Amino acid sequence: MERPSYMLVLAEAMKLSRDDQLQLIEAMEGNLGAMPADRDDAPRFEDYAGSAPYPLCGEDAQEWVTRTRRESDEARARALGPRPSTLDP
Repeated sequence: MERPSYMLVLAEAMKLSRDDQLQLIEAMEGNLGAMPADRDDAPRFEDYAGSAPYPLCGEDAQEWVTRTRRESDEARARALGPRPSTLDP
């Protein structure tokens, strides 16, 4: 038996009453929710690799990591104030 085409199914669905169309939509929604998503739908790394210029935003990645860590350390030190020395009696 040949599978019906999308357009044929759509044409038949359009002949249904409004209530039957809503019932069909609910049934199709339930059916799709039970089906696992196709793995092909998820973007792959290869889809994006090489799409951004290097260095992105004019800064090397390691320089960015080093700078943001230093800025975070400085902000934390300002917020907490000076630390007492553990060597003082």
